Formats: sequence, structure tokens, C-alpha cells
Amino acid sequence: MPAMEYCTLPRRLAAIVYDALLIIALWMAATAIVVVVRQAEVGTASLAFQLYLMIVAWLYLAVCWRAGQTLGMKAWRIRLVADSQPVLWRSTLIRFATALASWAMFGLGFAWSLFHPQRATWHDLASGTRLITLPRTRSKTTQENHAQDHDQQRRQQQR
Repeated sequence: MPAMEYCTLPRRLAAIVYDALLIIALWMAATAIVVVVRQAEVGTASLAFQLYLMIVAWLYLAVCWRAGQTLGMKAWRIRLVADSQPVLWRSTLIRFATALASWAMFGLGFAWSLFHPQRATWHDLASGTRLITLPRTRSKTTQENHAQDHDQQRRQQQR
């Protein structure tokens, strides 16, 4: 069995970009719900509204992390691993809060992964989780084509 390959910072950041786009879409839908219910616009300076949006983002990430991958992580073949599977709700909250703190400190917690032997960030360390890179797998089409080629070769040898 091959050794676990820990996720690199560029791959991690690429997945974050994908997930950020999805979170923005979720925030738009969440905002629309509030506007429809209140039948009035929402002040973005409202602390309660900002907290609501943070909860929406955390819920998306927490549900996905408990399953092992966000959509961005799936696209970049990254998986979240922890000692307890699924990842505990408490660990997702710690991971989320520490990641926010890391961003607030100009990404220093992410840069930490460049020097850590397991490429761990502050939020990995705080939550007891790690991101690993999954191996490449053949696509179904490639597998089917390979199987068809193999069948054709076998038929030709039988003739």
C-alpha cells in the first residue's frame, strides 16, 4: 500500500477557490431567503446578518468535511482525514474558526504548511485533521476503452 501523500499548499488553495465560489452562491441564496421573509433589504453591516452568513458557510463546510470532501476537494482529489470518522462537529467548528484566524493573519496559518513535515496548516493541527491527496484513478471511459482493446486483441489471437 502506498504511503499517504499530504496535500500541497497550491492544491489546497485551488480547492478553496472552487469552494469559495460555491459558498458565494450559498450566501446569495441565504440572503434571498432573508430578503423574502423580511420583505426588506438587509444591511450588510448588521452583525447578526454577518454571523448568519458565517453559519451558512460553516454548515456547508462541516457537512462536507464530515463526509470527507467538499466539492472543491473532490475536484482536486483531496480528502480530509481524522482519527475519528466522520469528523466530529466540534472538530469542524475548530477547523473553521482557526482557518478564519489564519486568513485574518494574512494566511500565515496556511503558509505554516510549507514548513510542517505533514504539510499541516494551523486549522489541521488545531482540529486534529489532515488533508491527503488521493491517487489518480482511471476514468470509466478509459477503463472501458482499455477493456475493449484487450477483448479485440484476445479475439485476434484466437483467429
